[in-house]
This record gives sequence, structure tokens and C-alpha cells, in this order.
Amino acid sequence: MAEWVQNLMDSMGYLGILLLMILENLFPPIPSELIMPSAGFAAARGDMSLPIVILMGVLGSVIGTLPLYYIGRAFGEERLVKWADRHGKWLTLSGKDIRKADDWFDKHGTKAVLFGRMVPGIRSLLSLPAGMSEMPMPKFLIYSAIGSGLWASALAGAGYLLGENYDRVERYISPVSKIVLGVVVVAAVVWFLRRKRAQTARS
Repeated sequence: MAEWVQNLMDSMGYLGILLLMILENLFPPIPSELIMPSAGFAAARGDMSLPIVILMGVLGSVIGTLPLYYIGRAFGEERLVKWADRHGKWLTLSGKDIRKADDWFDKHGTKAVLFGRMVPGIRSLLSLPAGMSEMPMPKFLIYSAIGSGLWASALAGAGYLLGENYDRVERYISPVSKIVLGVVVVAAVVWFLRRKRAQTARS
């Protein structure tokens, strides 16, 4: 993966960074923790400009959020509520739960998008609830850009400073990504089991 990322950037330059960061949001196996440090290393070698590397990383990341945002927006809260009321019993999910989640995102969505863009494992997934809750596009883009800017700057800066050892960034962050995903999965399972138990107790 590292060699493929490096070869793409060597052949396409800044456009390669843009393309890779768009793909990273759609295909999580292509990690930004590898793309941006590699680009930072290229800047350290003098092949690229660090500010433009970061700009391309942010631009690609923001563009990459749009497909999932529009999918969430097209699916919509009402459609999801109807689906949950019809078929959500096996997930212990109801339309009321969807509305509660949507209300929560309406209140805290800007923080979720801002800080979530810096959390490996869930950063790309946040676009779906943002679209479903119909977060205004300007607000979504602004907070996505700020969060992505901080993340891209940190990764590219680390690659710039580490030089040939830029791959250490991905090596250190990869376990964090797995831990975050593990926590999310465990939390979902615990919530599911509690809802099942509560339903059983009521019946």
C-alpha cells in the first residue's frame, strides 16, 4: 500500500494527493495516516511545497465527504424513521430512536463533524448522519474543512519532520484506529443487548 501511494504521488504530484484523499473517504483501507505523511516527506525532500500539500489534503478530504453526505441526505430522516418502525425490531430500533439521534446531531453535530474528522476509523462515516440530519451544506463544509485541516497539517508535518521514517506515523496511528473502531463496535453491541433485555422484560 505504501509503495502504491508513493508511486501515485510521484507520478501525479499534487493531483495524486487530492485523488488519494478523496478515495480515502470512500475506501477507508486507503488511510490518510499513510498518504499525508508520505506527502510531507516529499515536501521535506524538496519535491513539493508543504503548504500546497496540506491544501490538497484538505481539499481532497472535504470533496471526499460529499458522496456520503448526499447519500444520507437522499435517504433522509423520515425514510429512516419509516424503515425503523417497519423493520427495526430485530435491531431493537424504532422511529423514536432515530428522531432522538437526529435531535442529538442537530445540537452537537458541528462538534461531531469538527472533532470527528480527526478521529481515525469514524472520520468518513460522520458524513452520513450529517446528511440525514440535513446539516446545512455551508456549515458542514466549514467544520469539515477545519477538522480536516488540523488533521492533514498534523500528519503532513509529522512526515516532514520524520523524513524517511514517515511510515512510523501510520504504524503508530493504525492501532489507535483499531481501538476506536473496537470501542464503537463494543458500544453498539452493549446498546443492542440492553435494548433486547429491556424489550424482553417488558414482554
